[in-house]
Amino acid sequence: MEEVCEGKDFSFPKQEEKILHYWSQIKAFETQLSLTEHMPEYVFYDGPPFATGLPHYGHILAGTIKDIITRYQSMTGHHVTRRFGWDCHGLPVENEIDKKLDIKRREQILEMGIDKYNEECRSIVTRFVEEWEKVITRTGRWIDFRNDYKTMDLKFMESVWWVFAQIYDKGLVYKGFKVMPYSTGCKTPLSNFEANQDYKDVPDPEVMVAFPIIDDPQEASFVAWTTTPWTLPSHLALCVNANFTYLKVRNKYSKKVYVVAESRLSALPNDKPKENVPNGSVDSKKLNSKSKGSSGGKKEAVDTSYEVLEKMSGASLVGKKYEPPFDYFKEFSDVAFRVVADNYVTDDSGTGIVHCAPAFGEDDYRVCLENKVISKGETLIVAVDEDGCFTEKITDFSKCYVKNADKDIIEALKRKGRLVKSGTIMHSYPHCPRSKTPLIQRAVPSWFIRVEQLKEKLLENNKQTYWVPDFVKEKRFHNWLENARDWAVSRSRFWGTPLPVWISEDGEEIVVMDSIEKLEKLSGVKVFDLHRHNIDHITIPSSRGPQFGVLRRIDDVFDCWFESGSMPYAYIHYPFENVELFEKNFPGNFVAEGLDQTRGWFYTLMVLSTALFGKPAFKNLICNGLVLAEDGKKMSKSLKNYPPPIDVIDQYGADAVRLYLINSPVVRAEPLRFKKEGVYGVVKDVFLPWYNAYRFLVQNAKRLEIEGFAPFVPIDQATLQKSSNVLDQWIYSATQSLVFFVRQEMNGYRLYTVVPYLLKFLDNLTNIYVRCNRKRLKGRTGEEDCRVALSTLYNVLLVSCKAMAPLTPFFTEVLFQNMRKVSNTAEESIHHCSFPEAEGKRDERIEQSVARMMTIIDLARNIRERHNKPLKTPLREMVIVHPDVDFLDDIAGKLKEYVLEELNVRSLVPCNDTLKYASLRAEPDFSVLGKRLGKHMGIVAKEVKAMSQESILAFEKSGEVTHSGHCLKLTDIKVVRDFKRPDGTAVDDVDATGDGDVLVILDLRPDESLFDAGVAREIVNRIQKLRKKSALEPTDSVEVYFDSLDKDKAVSQRILQSQQQYIRDAIGSPLLPSSVMPSDADPVGEESFHGISGISFAIKLARPALVFNSDAIVALYSGNSEFARRLQTYLLSRDHANLKAEFQHGNGKITVDCIENVPAVSLVLREHVYLTVGEFFCRANSE
Repeated sequence: MEEVCEGKDFSFPKQEEKILHYWSQIKAFETQLSLTEHMPEYVFYDGPPFATGLPHYGHILAGTIKDIITRYQSMTGHHVTRRFGWDCHGLPVENEIDKKLDIKRREQILEMGIDKYNEECRSIVTRFVEEWEKVITRTGRWIDFRNDYKTMDLKFMESVWWVFAQIYDKGLVYKGFKVMPYSTGCKTPLSNFEANQDYKDVPDPEVMVAFPIIDDPQEASFVAWTTTPWTLPSHLALCVNANFTYLKVRNKYSKKVYVVAESRLSALPNDKPKENVPNGSVDSKKLNSKSKGSSGGKKEAVDTSYEVLEKMSGASLVGKKYEPPFDYFKEFSDVAFRVVADNYVTDDSGTGIVHCAPAFGEDDYRVCLENKVISKGETLIVAVDEDGCFTEKITDFSKCYVKNADKDIIEALKRKGRLVKSGTIMHSYPHCPRSKTPLIQRAVPSWFIRVEQLKEKLLENNKQTYWVPDFVKEKRFHNWLENARDWAVSRSRFWGTPLPVWISEDGEEIVVMDSIEKLEKLSGVKVFDLHRHNIDHITIPSSRGPQFGVLRRIDDVFDCWFESGSMPYAYIHYPFENVELFEKNFPGNFVAEGLDQTRGWFYTLMVLSTALFGKPAFKNLICNGLVLAEDGKKMSKSLKNYPPPIDVIDQYGADAVRLYLINSPVVRAEPLRFKKEGVYGVVKDVFLPWYNAYRFLVQNAKRLEIEGFAPFVPIDQATLQKSSNVLDQWIYSATQSLVFFVRQEMNGYRLYTVVPYLLKFLDNLTNIYVRCNRKRLKGRTGEEDCRVALSTLYNVLLVSCKAMAPLTPFFTEVLFQNMRKVSNTAEESIHHCSFPEAEGKRDERIEQSVARMMTIIDLARNIRERHNKPLKTPLREMVIVHPDVDFLDDIAGKLKEYVLEELNVRSLVPCNDTLKYASLRAEPDFSVLGKRLGKHMGIVAKEVKAMSQESILAFEKSGEVTHSGHCLKLTDIKVVRDFKRPDGTAVDDVDATGDGDVLVILDLRPDESLFDAGVAREIVNRIQKLRKKSALEPTDSVEVYFDSLDKDKAVSQRILQSQQQYIRDAIGSPLLPSSVMPSDADPVGEESFHGISGISFAIKLARPALVFNSDAIVALYSGNSEFARRLQTYLLSRDHANLKAEFQHGNGKITVDCIENVPAVSLVLREHVYLTVGEFFCRANSE
């Protein structure tokens, strides 16, 4: 393995760029596909985005989820075709062209020509494709852009025709008139799910209008309330609720008589004359100035301005005739301008009387149809054109945009004496998600799919699918299906897949094309493109004979949602190609998109697959939440309230962004407030510790070579499993648990459980295994043990990298490429490897014991912090209290040395008598029991709190107890262990803390015998800091010299003598007195320290220096001191590491025969020469 730099110098983004280049070099993605092509197919449907805008965090999130799942499936033995798709048709594209060409009206498009308009649309469809590919590739996602699909491709469009034709043949398509949400900005109706995408709080006019009742003795008027005055010119009926009570009332001041619902009387104006106002006139500004929802709420008391003349039922009003506000539809007088009744009329706002304009309201249309105000099949007069302007039918407001006409209409009502009340209301109103213009309700002729007829099958198919999280399926999507309405799939637009419907002039003959071949056969015309401008001219001879003329295509195109819903068939050109591939693998295995697609793509997929095959389109689905700006608002380019994705990736790396997004609430379909600092947190808390563990492995593997041992080659897993080291056993078992858990959860598509588990595992690897095994990994316990520890760390890192590869594809590849150099793996990329299998038996006992050990260490550290006892201060004793004897055996046996070393405690005492150091008390869990027990909670709580020590122990053993007839389990009662201080000890002498499972007790009393050990730790700490300050690598060998700066040096000498072995183990070499430092030593660092635990000293670091036994060397040359001098000069000129390696290779001997005119001699290590001052010093001391 090659050496690696420090974490602070490791650039994650730059390394990712190198990996991208490497993947491109070896064609990593293409190779993965070829390696798995013989394996079972895993079908993934990629929802097509529009390429008219740049990708944002929502796209990156969904793309990351898709990439993780598809990478995982590839590594677990599946062939996963991944083709990028583009949504090319529809309003988003047309809207861009309308802006570019300043198109305001439909006629402008017809004037310029559909061919020119459509080619303009085609020209911008792929405008941002290169940017998309750059960003998506940079995020690490593997997907095929070269073999992508586009909804404007001929083959795709032909399959869309086939889908429609199949549904038509099943009798599930009809042409009808329907009031739909209509965008005047885009000049087209919208689906209900499109119309619900963009609600805004806006002010709108609200008016109460009088409708004089014909032949009423008191000249009364019905009063109706509306927030759409522009619909009043098209008024045809009034609707009441037959079950409501209505009042005929007279205003005491104006003497006007009105009819309103009894519960809505308070909404009427009081018309009371104002004081000091001449002639009793009304201040119209005050009358018209109303707060939000002024006609929408009920007042506490009925206004005293009105006297009740008559009380009547709603049913009694049905059939009464009245005068309409305008005469534009007077030809309907025989059937219109009468009262009808329906339960959709409510009394939570308005007057309890609703004005109906059937061309501009869904309920209006239904009610007027049911009451024969209008007739089914009769051409409904829609007095508003495609641009949202009144037609010539509405003479006074012709060509005026409806929303702009509100003010003039109100003025006209006022002049006619029909305006009862006017004002402004703030309410949530739907807007077109593309043009941002207010939507209106407008009756349009359209082609519909009978979704309502499919409802039961849709609900049944939904049950067959698996969603993460499941509440989106069970609640949101189920409710949407439950209330599904027939789907208008046609649009009176231009850039889209044309409806394949040809109709005769008399409307009697309809031909629906299901293929290009059929169109060519029937028309005799060669077809090369299916867009409107290339097929609108094609006619078909009538099958009834020439006298019936020809069939022409209807003008409409498909709703682009119909195209994306057809994607599972159209992207592989089914049924014209890939029949076996499709039929063997439908429904698809997996889809993933955002929460908004429950009413979009997920819905259209389900509707079309149910209509075609009676099946759901997919088996598994992950639904993510929305990524919001840091302030909780929607991310907005204009507001610039979020950092550009590519900037964050360039700063922290794509892996960090991926992990930040995946390890957040957004994967559970909850919103995420994106914070750049959160991405940095992932680098700091996850990747750097992970990198440091890997770097520690590489450094210590290289150290073996530096010290002259054989190069590191990892020991095979079967041999490692036999290791007697407890932490080797633990990390092996923990790795098996990791693999088992990740496979289980990934198979369940629960990414939100996988990531926290992986992160916890990496944390345990760095903070338990590496930290507690530093001596072994550094070779302080012998070469063989070092190789076992390094091999264990190597194997664990390799397995965890493979497990993390789908989530963090770049970083795992970086590690794998270096680690594979010491193994015989054939795979060029980690993503070509198989996902790890759980092998061998997991040791749950040791996993639990180590988890408890870490809890003990944390609890003991908390006690130290509370009493200001730093870890450098040794403590005499700790007691571990727990009832589990097996655990106590582990903690007092094989785990003992790790606990004592981590906590700097001299002895550990296990205790399974839980009452020796603790008193038990029981507390009822009110949050659990409150709802269940209700009024019995009080008496049960009293009995629980009164439980004795013995009864609590019995309860813990049996797992249940009964109080006042209620059986309580372990989850219902909290057992609290209060520390019971040993007799004769003060508060500062002994302290304890626990977590409800284990109790840790620390003896905090000072002990003179521990003083030396504490100072030794301080000295070691200063040495380590000086090494770091001197920019030394852990593998850099130096000698450490100590110089006491105290007048009385006896204390420091005593400490160095008594703690000699500890210091040597900690720093990897003996601590030498400064007096033995050679004059020619090469110093690398020096620092003085004062008042450290009462002593002052200086530390010097120097490169290892040779020490010669001059007498022995002179003897080699038979007393020739000149030869001896030249030999010493030669040895001093040699590279120290190479010289050391030569001695090791020669088993402590080397022959020097290269000095000119000096005879060859054999040198013996530690007889003629010492490689370090430390070796010489220790040898001299021992002798």
